[in-house]
Amino acid sequence: MSALPESLRTALELAAIGVPVLPLRAGKAPFGNCRSCAGNACGGRPNMKSAGPCRCPGVCHAWAAATTDPDVLTSPAWRAAWCRAVTVAYHPGAAGVTVVDLDDAAAVDWARETLPATRIVETTRGEHWVYRGAMSSHNAVRPGVDLKSAMAYARWLGPGTGTMTALPDAVRALAVKAPPAVRLAPHSVAVPVRSGNGECCHRVPAYLDRGIAMAEERIAEARSAVHATVYRTFLAVLSTHGRCGCLTDAHMTRLFTAAQAKGESARHCADAWTNARIALGM
Repeated sequence: MSALPESLRTALELAAIGVPVLPLRAGKAPFGNCRSCAGNACGGRPNMKSAGPCRCPGVCHAWAAATTDPDVLTSPAWRAAWCRAVTVAYHPGAAGVTVVDLDDAAAVDWARETLPATRIVETTRGEHWVYRGAMSSHNAVRPGVDLKSAMAYARWLGPGTGTMTALPDAVRALAVKAPPAVRLAPHSVAVPVRSGNGECCHRVPAYLDRGIAMAEERIAEARSAVHATVYRTFLAVLSTHGRCGCLTDAHMTRLFTAAQAKGESARHCADAWTNARIALGM
């Protein structure tokens, strides 16, 4: 028997620890569907952890082809694909993780300032931050940032460094889309600020002040999708700082002022704040 391709050896090692894998061809893309599976004529592969239910022996259906079955991985059709593969990919959602794909240095800087530390894998241009826990996948949640988990694939670039931590609300919040906004004339709206009496994590006042300043910068830097940016920013602020009741009217005023400087109405700011609190169960 010929020696196993290096990509297949890596795939088998990952499959042995429960990580569903698949090969990627040139261009870092999955192999295309065979004729029998074209247009999902076979019914597709909805089971996230196996290569079924279709009877196709090939590497079809992109992320849904990912498997931990060594018999599938070493079958003739798959071995042929591994010989042509340029890298190994895996299905994060089925492995129980979420990958925050940071595509450039600016995105990495944002993550270091915004997200809790976790396992980090270096990529060609940026980093993958890997958290324990699955969620839905979303592309372009902010400049240079994609979320890869359920129904998606990510390249395997090594185990990375650091300790994997639980998926934080700040990452989940990135996937929440802002509801359509109704433009009304600016007017004063009373919105509750204090959101709870949980344990305070703000060891020094500068921690909260820094978070508010970063939120102001994020809103100010928005060049498009301002509605969504404002909502996601409010959501991120509340998920990180809102449960202990430290947010004050002054903090909210700073955020609303930043949003209104980008053309948002007072009413839209109030609606976005309220909707963010509802989304987080506050």
